[in-house]
Amino acid sequence: MNEKPNKRVEVQHLGLVDYRQAWDYQERLFKGIIDRKLANRHLPAAEQQPTPNYLLFCQHPHVYTLGKSGSEHNLLLDEHGLQARQAAYYKINRGGDITYHGPGQLVVYPILDLDNFFTDIHKYLRLLEEAVILTLAHYGLDGGRIERLTGVWIDYEQQQNPRKICAMGVRSSRWVTMHGLALNVNTNLDYFNNIIPCGIDDKAVTSMQKELGRELDLDEVAAHLQQHIGRLFDMTLTETREISLDAPDGQV
Repeated sequence: MNEKPNKRVEVQHLGLVDYRQAWDYQERLFKGIIDRKLANRHLPAAEQQPTPNYLLFCQHPHVYTLGKSGSEHNLLLDEHGLQARQAAYYKINRGGDITYHGPGQLVVYPILDLDNFFTDIHKYLRLLEEAVILTLAHYGLDGGRIERLTGVWIDYEQQQNPRKICAMGVRSSRWVTMHGLALNVNTNLDYFNNIIPCGIDDKAVTSMQKELGRELDLDEVAAHLQQHIGRLFDMTLTETREISLDAPDGQV
């Protein structure tokens, strides 16, 4: 690890982007950080280069993704059903089971070297959840955690009708993270009827729009979430809004 942790984080707003394209982009950033960490091991401390960090905000066209520990039985559509709903389907390398991404859902991918912050995956997940909880609170929504279930929930205490509002699934290698969280803001919840979300068949899914009875400004929600993530992780944030995902490292 470099002696001076780099808490600078480049925030990139990718807009509506194909899931496969965003996944490939994450992989390139992820590999770039790991490669630098490995190169630093062979350099004197004075010559080591700081590892970069990224925070990606985006939306995806309709897509279902299945994590490493998930079951294909939790996808309730065949190939024709996916085509009819104009939805893609990918088996991916994050933890967790199946989930849905689509327009109106705020997806955040932290590509971080946790050696720059703290080396504790449990703490990492809890802080991401806390950032979502604080964002929901700004809009008067009481979100929280349910024991042994990752993500953020509404009606998490009484659990008379618990419903997930934010799903999470991450991958980590050499303390570098990828994948992240998906907060249902103005999401079309009908698409969740085609899966058993996260493999949990006895709890519902909801959105900020459904809970509040009105559509929200996605950019405004993103700004609140970005602020809370930055503060909780003690990040120094810089923003980039014009990104070419085809460039090797996402240059403007």
